[in-house]
Amino acid sequence: MAAPAACTRFSDNYDLKEELGKGAFSVVRRCVQKSTGLEFAAKIINTKKLSARDFQKLEREARICRKLQHPNIVRLHDSIQEEHFHYLVFDLVTGGELFEDIVAREFYSEADASHCIQQILESVHHCHSNGVVHRDLKPENLLLASKAKGAAVKLADFGLAIEVPGEQQAWFGFAGTPGYLSPEVLKKEPYGKPVDIWACGVILYILLVGYPPFWDEDQHRLYAQIKIGAYDYPSPEWDTVTAEAKSLINEMLTVNPSKRITASEALKHPWICQRERVASMVHRQETVDCLKKFNARRKLKGAILTTMLATRNFSSKYDAHGRSIITKKGDGSQVKESTDSSTTLEDDDIKEDKVKGGVDRSSTVIAKEPEGLLLKQQTIICKRESPLKLNTNYVSCGDSDSSGKADPENSLYIPLTGDSDEADGKLTIL
Repeated sequence: MAAPAACTRFSDNYDLKEELGKGAFSVVRRCVQKSTGLEFAAKIINTKKLSARDFQKLEREARICRKLQHPNIVRLHDSIQEEHFHYLVFDLVTGGELFEDIVAREFYSEADASHCIQQILESVHHCHSNGVVHRDLKPENLLLASKAKGAAVKLADFGLAIEVPGEQQAWFGFAGTPGYLSPEVLKKEPYGKPVDIWACGVILYILLVGYPPFWDEDQHRLYAQIKIGAYDYPSPEWDTVTAEAKSLINEMLTVNPSKRITASEALKHPWICQRERVASMVHRQETVDCLKKFNARRKLKGAILTTMLATRNFSSKYDAHGRSIITKKGDGSQVKESTDSSTTLEDDDIKEDKVKGGVDRSSTVIAKEPEGLLLKQQTIICKRESPLKLNTNYVSCGDSDSSGKADPENSLYIPLTGDSDEADGKLTIL
């Protein structure tokens, strides 16, 4: 009888290099394949901290990623399980987030937005053709293959993806990111592939004007807007957007999922397949300016929540409405996350009273935590300055003075939507 083949160890095939990103239960490091010299990104998950349920999710993610091979999807090349660690070896994508690249461009037009959403739709079409629903399409998961001009857009993070054969509709659980959730998910109705198209519609809207179609400081009102599809095209920013672009958004943001356009149909829309003739080539500076604010708010919220979750003085749970609450132990102060936050929700997590060791969603394959942002939890102070779509606030990242006011020398001036209540230490990050 032949001896069983020896188990492959990660170190037999790869050399680990520098750290690229880090989360609560995983670290992402560059690695080099010994046999070829090719570079990859290794997501190293500490399985000692995973529950049986979380381990099943990890296996599902690896299984789904293995069958998706497309130029617009971050590809999984290897999956190696060892005693205490699971290694997922992905494409090394070095271009950063698509939305960050757009604001750094000298020229950005409606035609550019068309090219971006076309690549996103190509990735979604490939997923759907292979019986996969992503469930968490959002800017943080749209990356660029490299920093080269014209680099391919890559869809990443299949941690919430599910396998849905054919046109099946069922209740697969509450999962996604608040501002990108579809009406059928919020209504807890059966859903399927159309949820990804709804999220594409939200993303396309942002690509064209730099802010989201659904927005409210109160999560209940936000969800109410989404459920009935209450969005509009305000003047003057939408006056210069072509009717064809708005037509595609309308077909994506159709409340009834059975009437919503499919990925295959969207790719045949004139604004996509005939962009040279249909889409405007005029530079959209106001869109770039708004997108800079939108990006800054996303980054700051992520930094605040990541810092709090990483400190031992904080625990996390969810309130009755499914919003995550980070609570400082020993006092009653809370930070509630809601509305268009980039943090992902999943019904398994909402049912828990506290965070258990689980598959980490805080870092994507190449994601880096914001550098140089050290938040002291006792001095998170917001000051409302403007009622604009993207409200302007001060967030202190240092010590406050004796009067309790933020020290300007240690404060960041970054767009952030939020309410502060200095009396009870609450800050709602929206």
